[in-house]
Amino acid sequence: MDASTALRLGQAAGRFFNRGSYRHRVVIGKDTRLSGYMLEPALTAGFVGAGMDVVLVGPLPTPAIAMLTRSLRADLGVMISASHNPFEDNGIKLFGPDGLKLSDAEEAQIEALMAADLSAQLVGPSRLGRASRLEDAPGRYIEAVKASFPKGRSLSGMRIVVDCAHGAAYKVAPTVLWELGAEVVPVGVAPDGFNINRECGSTAPARMAELVRERRADLGIALDGDADRLVLADEKGQIIDGDQILAVIAQSLQEQGRLQGGAVVATVMSNLGLERFLHGRRLKLLRTKVGDRYVSERMRETGCNLGGEQSGHMILSDFGTTGDGLMAALQVLAMLAEEGRPASEVCRRFTPLPQRLVNVRYAGASPLQDAAVQAAIAAAEKRLEKRGRVLIRPSGTEPVIRVMAEAEEESIVEETVHELAALIRARAAAGAVAERPTPENSVPELAGEAG
Repeated sequence: MDASTALRLGQAAGRFFNRGSYRHRVVIGKDTRLSGYMLEPALTAGFVGAGMDVVLVGPLPTPAIAMLTRSLRADLGVMISASHNPFEDNGIKLFGPDGLKLSDAEEAQIEALMAADLSAQLVGPSRLGRASRLEDAPGRYIEAVKASFPKGRSLSGMRIVVDCAHGAAYKVAPTVLWELGAEVVPVGVAPDGFNINRECGSTAPARMAELVRERRADLGIALDGDADRLVLADEKGQIIDGDQILAVIAQSLQEQGRLQGGAVVATVMSNLGLERFLHGRRLKLLRTKVGDRYVSERMRETGCNLGGEQSGHMILSDFGTTGDGLMAALQVLAMLAEEGRPASEVCRRFTPLPQRLVNVRYAGASPLQDAAVQAAIAAAEKRLEKRGRVLIRPSGTEPVIRVMAEAEEESIVEETVHELAALIRARAAAGAVAERPTPENSVPELAGEAG
């Protein structure tokens, strides 16, 4: 991801959305990575050259960009972020005027434009766009998040640790909690361009959990770099993942008569324990591919208003259009305030089945194309078909194969994952799969779902 790619993306997306005679507008936000200073002006130049006005909002969570795109009646929203990845990575997420992530088909059309000659499609000097900065953007998002918390309630008397991963929510998350009355213990709120997600945030919540115990907090919240997902820690410092959070919110909405569609949407990664919990409450679990975009699409198709991922993306369509870690945390905090019970009781709705996930990094072509790997996966699936399941998939953001198994017996889970991961690692190291040549005019794919 470099400046020239961002420039062409701005030109192509600007051309794609610049339809009609009115002034077109795009909102651009970013997280705290150093490369944001390079990509933001490159994108701005591309959009201005395509005749679109640009509204810059600076570091803000991904859900804030989706919200502002709708609020400002913009044609497009852009978030510069690689989510939970380390600082050296970056990506670009696009939102349509409805605040929803673009479909695969729309992204493919923009990629095709990037590969074409754009010089003749840019506007003349008199039709160039303008760039401006929206100074009160953080305040608008803060008020929108607070509006999702029950009226008449507060977090007074609660002590909350919030780990912002040195990322996009480093200012807004502590502010929201403080304005709702909580005593806030902030961590991960000193970004320097390099430390985003480094040993902190939702992918490394150990420090947050330790602080919960040290400060005797009621709850710990760990967000990722662009704050569209979270994990929690109860008052004992025990981690609460996305599946448990989904169960907590689903039960709350059902008891209030506000759960729509008779189901919760989740991905293939969600634990079977969640599915059984929902079944016991006469609710369905509808599974999708990994990625909150696919969760959101299925929610709209089925009329559901709750969906999410085990990794912590929570979509509450009553309040927003995409995953929002801070908003999801407030729903859990509302239950703690209402029930007056500790998080260790409120946030443990089911016992998960033993599940093991191992990441195997590779270089070159994917080892999943190897015949021996495919045969081993098929054999593992057959062995577990009545007692559990196997899920092998590539990450959507990095050259990693995710190897997961789940079953009633932990020993079977460990054995299955160990064998498959070892084989995939060996085949990748041996270079058993021949790399496919890359066409000279190939175009990098737009940033997909964080997986």
